[in-house]
Parts: sequence; C-alpha cells; structure tokens
Amino acid sequence: MITGETKGNLFTNLVSILYSLLLPVFWYGYTVGKRIVGIRIVKMDGSPVGIGTMLLRIVVGCWLIYTVTLGIGAIISAIMVGVREDKRAIHDLIAGTYVTSDRPE
Repeated sequence: MITGETKGNLFTNLVSILYSLLLPVFWYGYTVGKRIVGIRIVKMDGSPVGIGTMLLRIVVGCWLIYTVTLGIGAIISAIMVGVREDKRAIHDLIAGTYVTSDRPE
C-alpha cells in the first residue's frame, strides 16, 4: 500500500534523479550548486557530458558502487579527491569524466 508519505518520497526521489541526470546534460555540465561555485562536469576529452555518461556516473558510479560497498566507496571517493592530483573520484573514473573550472566554449 502506498501512503501519502511514500508518494512524496517517490516524487522527491524522481525529481532528484532527473535533476542529477539531466541538468548537466542540458546545462553544459553544470548543476545549480556547481554553477554557483564555478565548476562543471566534462568528459576526459573536454567535450560535454551526454545522457549515457551521466547514467554511468550517477547510476553505476554513485548509487551502485556506493550501495554495494555499504558507503565505503563514498569514503574512498572522498579520500581520492583529497589525495589524487587530478581530483577524480570513483564515479569520475567509471564515467570518464572530471570536474573543471573551465567555462564552456
């Protein structure tokens, strides 16, 4: 049985998924937060991210890996960003992306 609270959670989760997945595709790699701090997501060759890249980055890189490892993957990703020279986390390595402060052309 779906209660009002469950419907709200489903709606909120759907909006969150669509925001994380689609906004960077249509807005040159930016989300609202990334835009505010002046960073964006791009592919390793500097080209814009597409829907497939974002699916890899979010679904496989974040949700699947971090869930399967019970959050340990998220901790490792945070450490990677802190110690790696290129500042790439697990989800960046999987999707072939990086975060840059370069403005789109």
